[in-house]
Amino acid sequence: MTDSGDRFAVVTEVLDHAVELRPVGEIDIATVSAFRAALWAAPARPVVRVDLSGVALLSAAGVRALAAAHLRVRARGGELVLVDPAPVVARVLRVTGLHRVVAVRESGRARELVTCLAA
Repeated sequence: MTDSGDRFAVVTEVLDHAVELRPVGEIDIATVSAFRAALWAAPARPVVRVDLSGVALLSAAGVRALAAAHLRVRARGGELVLVDPAPVVARVLRVTGLHRVVAVRESGRARELVTCLAA
């Protein structure tokens, strides 16, 4: 786990064929170095998933870190996948066009939650 004060933390889980990073808090100029360090420290796997469900804010610095991570993972022959961005974060991904470059997906948990809330 990488920590940058009370505002931000990243939990990393290494699996056989994937690495999952779960950042929690705000990714902005004050915390992006910790986020970038966690992305760079992730071991090489075919898939690097970044679960954005716990991210309340994604600044331009965070978008740049994700774009750089995408290039780095792709250079290793892998794929960066963004999972479950909160609506505010999803909007940033759309406005910046990053959603066209990096795969953005919903996990089964998010779909179940939406189904439960709609019922």
